Amino acid sequence: MKRIAVLLGLSSLLLLLTACGDKLPIETNMDESVADFSFTNQHNETFGKSDLAGTWWIADFVFTNCETVCLPMTSNMAAMQDKIKKEELPVQLVSFSVDPEFDQPDVLLEYGEEYGSDFDSWNFLTGYDYETIRNLSIKSFRAMLKAPQKSSDDQVMHDTRFFLVDPEGNIVKGYDGVPNSSIDEIIADLQVLQDNNLL
Repeated sequence: MKRIAVLLGLSSLLLLLTACGDKLPIETNMDESVADFSFTNQHNETFGKSDLAGTWWIADFVFTNCETVCLPMTSNMAAMQDKIKKEELPVQLVSFSVDPEFDQPDVLLEYGEEYGSDFDSWNFLTGYDYETIRNLSIKSFRAMLKAPQKSSDDQVMHDTRFFLVDPEGNIVKGYDGVPNSSIDEIIADLQVLQDNNLL
């Protein structure tokens, strides 16, 4: 009986040490895995999860006809892009359209250009139907997504977070994408990861 207790104790200790070894040096609030995807970017090129393998990336959900939260979100993403470049942080940005029927590649290209996007590191994705992006948003990102409630309304209700995804495709943290104060928080986290040779 004592031997079993000792073995269980050692097993628990081993699991604890393993968990500590996997712990990131930043505070995290998510632990989800992004499902595989292969969509179309603003240049009408195929872009998917495999293109992001081995790289840290930040994702959000927006649409070009958005009249409310997408405006500060995309402005913040653009400002964050500039800081990422200035600090030479190897991070990709991905914006998933939640209105893929309207947001065709040429529309996303123009939208990205309006915000000064560097398309080498920031991709705007479409090329799927609404149910596909709804499933990805809800199941992978645990992010709410609702179609317009009235036939006269084209405003999609969606999550406003920025999601930090690790090189293995695991979402480790969500940040409020609306206030610009989140930019400094994200950059600080990225710098900690870089300082720990994880970026």
